[in-house]
Amino acid sequence: MNSLIRYDIALFTKINGVWHNGFFDWLCPLLRNQFFWSPLYLFLVVFMLMNFGRRGLYWILFFLVTFAITDMVSSSVIKPLVGRLRPCNDPLLADTVRSLVNCGTGKSFTSSHAANHFALGTFTFKTFSFAPAIWRWSFLIWAFAISYSQVYVGVHFPLDITCGAILGCLIGLATAKLFN
Repeated sequence: MNSLIRYDIALFTKINGVWHNGFFDWLCPLLRNQFFWSPLYLFLVVFMLMNFGRRGLYWILFFLVTFAITDMVSSSVIKPLVGRLRPCNDPLLADTVRSLVNCGTGKSFTSSHAANHFALGTFTFKTFSFAPAIWRWSFLIWAFAISYSQVYVGVHFPLDITCGAILGCLIGLATAKLFN
């Protein structure tokens, strides 16, 4: 476990402290901001209502349930159990972290941003069988970009993101299976 944590910190240091540039310094804080990505989810709600009627309403309900379950499991169950500090709050790392956003006071493991977006992305991927593959895959690429941004701006470790993504994918698969 110690070697895994050391590798996690080393990768965090690369992403947050070495592999940075002006464009990502501008983009990554935007990607993790809810007001930046909310229009996409609003579009999905309107699209489903306009094109699928009652089935679209059920889809929206499952979409919201997917989010609620994922957020509850990540924020209310796993984070309190694990209690891992965010890199920007870790006394051993805080002086070396490039904090591009407010650090927050919450715990780090698992990343709720990663869990929530991967759950919604996976749910959408699995329920949009009518859509071309490129559109379906774009939801998972979107989730990855938001998740990577969490590490880039200094609020999560890569392991927080990876485990959040796995959690999100599992919940998204389960709710998509129920919906389908």
